[in-house]
Amino acid sequence: MSHSLASRIALVTGASRGIGYATARALARAGAHIVAVARTQGGLEELDDEIRKDGGSATLVPLSLTDFDGIARLGAALYERHGKLDILVGNAGVAGPSSPLGHVDLKPWQDVLAVNTTANFQLIRCMEPLLRKSDAGRAVFVTSSESSRAPGYLGPYAASKAALDTLVRVWAAETATTPIRVNLFSPGPIRTRMRASVFPGEDPMTLDTPEQVAEFIVPMCAPDWTETGKLYDYRTHKLLSFRAPE
Repeated sequence: MSHSLASRIALVTGASRGIGYATARALARAGAHIVAVARTQGGLEELDDEIRKDGGSATLVPLSLTDFDGIARLGAALYERHGKLDILVGNAGVAGPSSPLGHVDLKPWQDVLAVNTTANFQLIRCMEPLLRKSDAGRAVFVTSSESSRAPGYLGPYAASKAALDTLVRVWAAETATTPIRVNLFSPGPIRTRMRASVFPGEDPMTLDTPEQVAEFIVPMCAPDWTETGKLYDYRTHKLLSFRAPE
């Protein structure tokens, strides 16, 4: 891969495994310095080892995204150290309970919304000023087809992703006249630990890998990516537009 992202600063959440891990490695191979955020210190250290083997560099940030003040502190630290942010990949997410809505307690509901929606809202608030300092700020948020399918027994997850979709589309509209480009990425069923926890009977070897997915996220982070307010559907390899009814 050519170093098309040399000297660019990329923040990736949920970077200790799955799609976040693979995307962080792919962005690093393209030349970006990775700011890797995750709760799991061990996973972050493993990522750092792999990035260094590839000749890249990373800053590790062990942080729960429900620490909203911690996200604000991270924004301040990035400004002090780099003065900008070029790429934001909002990948971190939790599946939550697989139960009928009437059986879901309030606490698990709030936990899912905190990670999948509110944390990304806080990231937008705290990272937009840094992305505006970039000549070509790029933001990609990982969503799910469940946000529109609304399947039974995955209510908290589906609702949180639907809220995320709207949040990202609003931000894209608000930044449309700036150099910032904001988009959604829907990977579909991928061979991840979270997928296995929700669908334990599924054969993971029938699914694409996070590494395959990451190769399609990287171009959306590049300065020459011009689309905004769109959703890239990995399953169909189509860039979809959102159109409100007249």
